Amino acid sequence: MKSYASLIYIAAIMVLQLFIIPVSAEETIPPLELPRVDASFKAPCFSTVYEQPTDPKEGQLQIGVTYTLWIPEGLKQVRGIIVHQHGCGSGSCTGSVTAAHDLHWQELARKNNCALLGPSFHQAKAQNCRLWCDPRNSSDKVFLSSLKKLAKASGHPEVATVPWCLWGHSGGGFWASLMQMKYPERIVAIWFQSGTAFGYWTKGEIPAPTIPDAAMKIPMMANPGQKEKGHERFRRAWDGNIAMFKAYRAKGAPIAFTPDPQTGHETGDSRYLAIPFFDACLKLRLPDQVGEPLKDVNIKQGWLAPALSTDTPQPASQFKGDVANASWLPNKKVALAWQDFVKTGAVSDTTPPPTPTNVKVDKSTGTITWNAPIDFESGIQTFLIKRDGKVIGQLPEKPKKNRYGRQLFQGMSYGDTPVLPLQNFQFVDTTAEKGKPYNYQIIAVNTVGLHSK
Repeated sequence: MKSYASLIYIAAIMVLQLFIIPVSAEETIPPLELPRVDASFKAPCFSTVYEQPTDPKEGQLQIGVTYTLWIPEGLKQVRGIIVHQHGCGSGSCTGSVTAAHDLHWQELARKNNCALLGPSFHQAKAQNCRLWCDPRNSSDKVFLSSLKKLAKASGHPEVATVPWCLWGHSGGGFWASLMQMKYPERIVAIWFQSGTAFGYWTKGEIPAPTIPDAAMKIPMMANPGQKEKGHERFRRAWDGNIAMFKAYRAKGAPIAFTPDPQTGHETGDSRYLAIPFFDACLKLRLPDQVGEPLKDVNIKQGWLAPALSTDTPQPASQFKGDVANASWLPNKKVALAWQDFVKTGAVSDTTPPPTPTNVKVDKSTGTITWNAPIDFESGIQTFLIKRDGKVIGQLPEKPKKNRYGRQLFQGMSYGDTPVLPLQNFQFVDTTAEKGKPYNYQIIAVNTVGLHSK
């Protein structure tokens, strides 16, 4: 069995294709075959595939990609799209196929009348990541055309034109930082998870984009892992994030530098800050009517905290420190969560999860099913099944320890996505006596250990 250190090294190799040589002509390489999500896992998702061209023409994306879109059931009009963009390498691509099925991220989308989009590039191990993570190699065109296809397939024409929240890990952050310069009017907010192209263009390794004024009005969070600082392989993620933060704050941009004290290049528990950050930005920026321009944030109404510190944030109007080097945060709730995160690598929560509903029992098979509203602050870790007041089981039945962060009901990958196979809210009581009446209860437990009623 491989050691933990070996597994981390292998994961590092898979994602670090971002740092390979610039794009050049390549031999024809068979595309990566992505795993499939079990068809029995019911979710209102729509997919579209761009196949890798066998004879790519100039200006054509050379790597295939699958886009999976989740839309909350019953939603009449989509107001925005939350894009969960994976990093470089075949491991990141295969792990991303579950991104649109993530219950916790879906709850963010549901709460804001948005859709959740999970891209999965078909990048084989031997292919250069820059072929897709630099959108100027036509991944932006395929992204836009795929949204049009998904708009038609879903019956939501607005999907083609609504704005985006961009979450990007490693190469995904590289992609998001360049999309920011090309489509600033479409972007609500950006979360840079250990990745940006900023350090590459400032050093002349890739062509530098023009930075429009609108790009510096987008709320941003730069979130490297503390263990990347000075790391032989990952230091560029740290260096690029902090250099970008300093340069953009000097321009007055609303950006925070948010180092995770617990992690290296893995995503860890960053979702517990990323989700409330996006929630705040969506509420501040989405227009009142679909199709209208995004609202500007009032930077003076945000909160500020000294960079590279764990000091308590203050309202911008009361902040006495160096504003140009202070992290900008959209509101008090996010500011206090940010302080919690930079201290501990997680965000505390004192509220229990919502109570599961619609519990049903098939007496002939002992199968119990239920609906489960997801804990917005902490997600769900497990469900306890009670029969006549006593716990008779749990789901997952054999929870696996998550080496990348808190234990989640759906598991957690290196890149903040659920682990296959996905589970339905279903438990079979194998010890029930046939014909005997029972009273069943389902208790939700969130990732900080709090129980629902």
